Amino acid sequence: MNDVKFSIEGSSVSVSKGTSLSQIVPDVKNGTRPVFARVDGAIVDLDWTVEDDARVDWIYPDSQEALDILRHSTAHLLAQAVLDLFPGTQTGVGPAVENGFYYDFLKDTPFTPDDLGLIEKRMRELAEEDFQINKETLDKDAALRMFREMNHDLKEELVQEKGGDKVSCYRQGNFIDFCRGPHVPSTGLIRHFKIVSVSGAYWKGEEKGKQLQRIYGTVFFSREDLDHHLELIEEAKRRDHRKLGTELDLFSFHEDLGAGLILWHPKGGAVRRVIEDFWRDEHFKAGYDLLFSPHIAKLDVWKRSGHTEFYDAMYPTLESDEVEYELKPMNCPFHIMVYNSRQRSYRDLPLRWAELGTVYRHERSGVLHGLMRVRGFTQDDAHIFCRPDQLEKEIQGAVRLALSMLKTFGFSEFDVYLSTRPEKYVGNPEDWVTATKALEDALRSVGLEFREDIGEGVFYGPKIDIKIRDALQRSWQCTTVQLDFNLAERFNIHYVGEDGGNHRPFMIHRALLGSLERFFGVLIEHYNGNFPLWLAPVQIVILPIADRHNDYADRLNARFIERGLRSQVDRKREKIGYKIRHAEMQKIPLILIVGDKEVQDETVSPRIHTIGDKGQMPVKEFLEKVDNLVENKSLVLDL
Repeated sequence: MNDVKFSIEGSSVSVSKGTSLSQIVPDVKNGTRPVFARVDGAIVDLDWTVEDDARVDWIYPDSQEALDILRHSTAHLLAQAVLDLFPGTQTGVGPAVENGFYYDFLKDTPFTPDDLGLIEKRMRELAEEDFQINKETLDKDAALRMFREMNHDLKEELVQEKGGDKVSCYRQGNFIDFCRGPHVPSTGLIRHFKIVSVSGAYWKGEEKGKQLQRIYGTVFFSREDLDHHLELIEEAKRRDHRKLGTELDLFSFHEDLGAGLILWHPKGGAVRRVIEDFWRDEHFKAGYDLLFSPHIAKLDVWKRSGHTEFYDAMYPTLESDEVEYELKPMNCPFHIMVYNSRQRSYRDLPLRWAELGTVYRHERSGVLHGLMRVRGFTQDDAHIFCRPDQLEKEIQGAVRLALSMLKTFGFSEFDVYLSTRPEKYVGNPEDWVTATKALEDALRSVGLEFREDIGEGVFYGPKIDIKIRDALQRSWQCTTVQLDFNLAERFNIHYVGEDGGNHRPFMIHRALLGSLERFFGVLIEHYNGNFPLWLAPVQIVILPIADRHNDYADRLNARFIERGLRSQVDRKREKIGYKIRHAEMQKIPLILIVGDKEVQDETVSPRIHTIGDKGQMPVKEFLEKVDNLVENKSLVLDL
């Protein structure tokens, strides 16, 4: 018998061995046809041939998997266009990324804006030619020889490092690339794309590596989706936290200070204080204690923790009294030292210790980006030491606390990932199974849908990553909950069990907001600088119409400040219209206009930013409403 059976969408189908999926792909369904398939869980091209019984699920253009494959295929189209236009250019890597794709190129001269236009035009011409995209499997030696003859040193290096005995390549027209695929069937399916920018990149991300040029683009299956995304890109430029940070006087960078180091201005500092106070209050409620640790430690600490061996973002060492010290890149060893400062009993656990600890990481200059990627930042760090029977409950608590806090800041959409044991790991397999199951059960218990990243855990333990979606549907990494078998062993931590013997506790690393700097940058862009009342750096500005109204404005201001509100008086001798425009440009939520009538009646006339005047009201009524909005951390300002 040469027939094999497929289970396709609930039906059993018999086909001959050697049949390609393209021969049995169904007719148009809801206006579209499948563009890929998932065979026994693995995504494949439609030219995949049937050899054994399998389960087949069709993948349609409206799925995320299909969009990711389209993006990667468009990266190949970009590379084909560049090589056509600029012979001698070498290609690096070209993956799909969120909202688009990129490809890295080694070229003697920089790409110009005119070049990008020519490249996009050539891509459209190649798409119109509708080249079939076919997989070719070569012996490794043949693949190396092919790229060597093409003078593609970078690609030859990739094949040497990542290729197996058989090397997967994809060809379209005169272009061939080392790639595992899958890809769209032909270039004719790549229609709605746009080249958006070019930047520098290092080969393999190594700062001492070759300097490449990275061309970014975006692509969708429909013109409507592309146009919508391009509108979001323009809106993102308007919301850029670096631009708003200057306009709203929140923070600054200075060349004399050093790259990636931030100065928080009074207004930015006010928001940070609110975030930190809220963070501390929520942690105390959740049963955490606070720790404080120094900014440096002896180099031996970092050798023992493994950072000097595995972590490449360490600053150069400092020397004092013939002893070498290191700026801390993480807080973990300090918390472990506190744990080891005395003997611990099973009755002491769990221990939940949190710290707003400032750390220093020597990020490459090319990846620094405003508040989002810096060299000195404060991490909302915590470590939980617990017994095996407490593990699942502690993970649940960490995830629930994260969701509660993120929702309070106005985030309601999350992308969640569970990363499991990689090929190289520390600890014993039984602990990995226990830890991974605890992470999975915790996610299910709080009702979070998640993707499982097989083998993508860090070497020291499995982890949960929670990314938030902002107002522009961009994804930002915030929460991470990680199990650590490495430091627990390196620092020999234990507790005395009920049986009187020493036992190794589980150690949980967790950060909820990530770094305060990055989280602040996300908040700025999410709200376009229009912070909700409880977070706003200045909550109320009082605008006296004339000098004779200043005393009343000052009395109001003192009353507001006494109640803990962030209020100020604009005493500039300007027309009231100018003062209002200035307050609106500063995005102050509540503007109080004070004139003769307000002084006489002892009232206020609030104006809500972007909404308008709300009419006169007694001061007591105004304060009650404002206090209620702030206390409840309302995201909507409505008096």
